[in-house]
Amino acid sequence: MQFVELVAVIAVLQFFFFGFMTGQARRSSGLKAPAISGHEGFERMYRVQVNTLETLVAFLPALFIAAKYWPTILVAVIGAVYIVGRFIYWRAYVSAPAKRGMGFMVSIIPTSILLALAFVGIILSLVGI
Repeated sequence: MQFVELVAVIAVLQFFFFGFMTGQARRSSGLKAPAISGHEGFERMYRVQVNTLETLVAFLPALFIAAKYWPTILVAVIGAVYIVGRFIYWRAYVSAPAKRGMGFMVSIIPTSILLALAFVGIILSLVGI
């Protein structure tokens, strides 16, 4: 279970890192809080941060529920792919937003797989298999 927990902690740390980078982008752009528009570089980084938060809402519960029913190393590896996908998404979105699709897919597919594993694990448990 420690590998799953490590993946979860890294995912949250990644979100904090994106928050830090959003703060850096705000400072370098000169955009004053609470504004979230008016500087494209800031807006891109802000979208990475917000989109990562949006995916974490599904990723973290799916990760832990899947780990209850399936081999934790498998679940941790799938979770690690999510983290890599978020980094790919970040780099693409900041440099060329139209190319963010690959990073999005590399993070949303593992989340979907974890959700499916969690669902199947719960169903199998309910029917006694």
